[in-house]
Amino acid sequence: MTKTNNVSSPVIKEVSYNKNSIDELLSSLGTNNKKSELLLDYPTVYIIHDEEQSQKYTVYVGETTDIRRRTNQHLLEDPNTREDWNQLSHAKDARMFVIGHPHFNKSLTLDVENQLMMYLLSVDSITQINNRRTNPQNQYYTADEMKPIFSKIWRKLHGYDANLFPLESIIRDSALFKASPFHQLTNEQVLAKQLITDKIELAMSRPEVGQLIMVEGDAGAGKTVLLSNLFYDLNEDLLSQNNFSEASPHAYLLINHEQQLKVYEQIAQKLGLTRLDEKIVTKPTNFINNHTSENPVDIILIDEAHLLWTQGKQSYRGKNQLQDLLKLAKVVIVVFDQHQVLKTVEYLEADQINELERQSKDNGNLIQLKNQMRMDANLNTIDWITDFVFNQAIKTIPHDAKYELKIATNPQSLQNEIQKKAKDTESNKHGLSRVLATFDWKYVNQKKPEDGSDYWYVSDGDWSMPWNLQLPRTRKQNQAERGLSWAEQPETINEVGSTYTIQGFDLNFAGVIIGESVKYRNGHIIFDPAGSKDKTATQKRTLSDGTKARVAEDLLRNQLNVLLTRGVHGLYLYAVDKELQQALLNAANAQHRLE
Repeated sequence: MTKTNNVSSPVIKEVSYNKNSIDELLSSLGTNNKKSELLLDYPTVYIIHDEEQSQKYTVYVGETTDIRRRTNQHLLEDPNTREDWNQLSHAKDARMFVIGHPHFNKSLTLDVENQLMMYLLSVDSITQINNRRTNPQNQYYTADEMKPIFSKIWRKLHGYDANLFPLESIIRDSALFKASPFHQLTNEQVLAKQLITDKIELAMSRPEVGQLIMVEGDAGAGKTVLLSNLFYDLNEDLLSQNNFSEASPHAYLLINHEQQLKVYEQIAQKLGLTRLDEKIVTKPTNFINNHTSENPVDIILIDEAHLLWTQGKQSYRGKNQLQDLLKLAKVVIVVFDQHQVLKTVEYLEADQINELERQSKDNGNLIQLKNQMRMDANLNTIDWITDFVFNQAIKTIPHDAKYELKIATNPQSLQNEIQKKAKDTESNKHGLSRVLATFDWKYVNQKKPEDGSDYWYVSDGDWSMPWNLQLPRTRKQNQAERGLSWAEQPETINEVGSTYTIQGFDLNFAGVIIGESVKYRNGHIIFDPAGSKDKTATQKRTLSDGTKARVAEDLLRNQLNVLLTRGVHGLYLYAVDKELQQALLNAANAQHRLE
């Protein structure tokens, strides 16, 4: 692959965005014929931004083969048909960056445009992005130069405005970036998307409701990116309509996960999807309570469908959220991982899962994503984690030049290493790293401990850290971090995350404290409900035959699976159970120990 240092630098000029833009651009170029040629005669990418309030921006990203013609079109013609361009044309302080490069061609500028939209979507200070295309390119002559050229463009833009263009490492750590609809899909995801869109097109021509499309895949298989891309593309056409505020949206996105809900709400807000419907992203119970089978919608997409409730709870009075939702839409697309069911209220029996799979498969609607895209680890490391969780066996930790799998000798060394990694924000391999734990220490949300302590703690001996969502946030932090997931908030480096705050998200490095619900006895791992403080996993569940049963071991196994598959570049483990801790240390040679 072409190295960044071997790629020439881009040419970037910033000018006012108004009727004098081109004259100002020409003046800034002076007599430099080479730069003039790159910006005026070659393909270019451009960014128009308006600071609507203090450090809050509206942004448009585009590409063109003629910046003079395109600028005049945006200023004189587009305001007559689109409100976003009308607002930009009347903005007093709007600015425009024009970006050129000697190797720009149509495919490369489209790729850079797409990458800019993906990055800018993740910037906290940007409230709205007005370009609505997703156009990542496949192979072309200079495709191998895209990443190094883009990095040089972004660094140069960062020099102009660090608030509008933060460090790349900060962008890539963002949950918005990881769930962005602008990611280039893998071949496996492209085939899945094509099958889904074909099925939707056929379903729209028929009166029936309740067609189920099921997308399965383990943690890190790319389910969320596929769903986000579908959600955006299915609604994109409506955004180009003049009266789209009165239109009924094609697709709703539902999720039962509070942290992931924040991410999708931001995506919908920044890309203008909330103008189709303020509740285009919502929780399943809210959707069920506000829709009827007499007026079904076109499409429902459900992320983390394994979190749907399979019994009544709180304001949900039904018995199965998925079955209720199938009555409210022509097509329901779910992404599902049976190994991420965490609570009894979500529990599905094996026969029930098999029936959903059979129903989908019989209609050609069962899609299985098999590529592992989260963990940058070799297959032996992934197999080691799979054996640990599902086969309840501890094997010798394999060598892996790409992935750090280490056993900490005490929880303090684990915490120290995670905090060290978190400070290394300049590196794409470090940065967003957090301590996590099994739910084996008491925690009651929004209540103080009975002993008068300020916080609920995860502890072992003299070591302790507060559980998540407890450390005080200033008013300024609350405003700035309102839409951020738990792990993205800076003070959470001093907290311990649970399965419920980290599920669905990536970390660069995850440090996992394994509590008393996971033990090692007689040569294998056991899951002990008595060691758990998570009543939502350990209470009995009424099965389909009316009997009550404990399904805690399955749920505790799934909870451990979620925790151990968060780290992209590394996983550090410490076990409170002495026999488990010793078995882990015995499996580790010197390079796999964290002293």
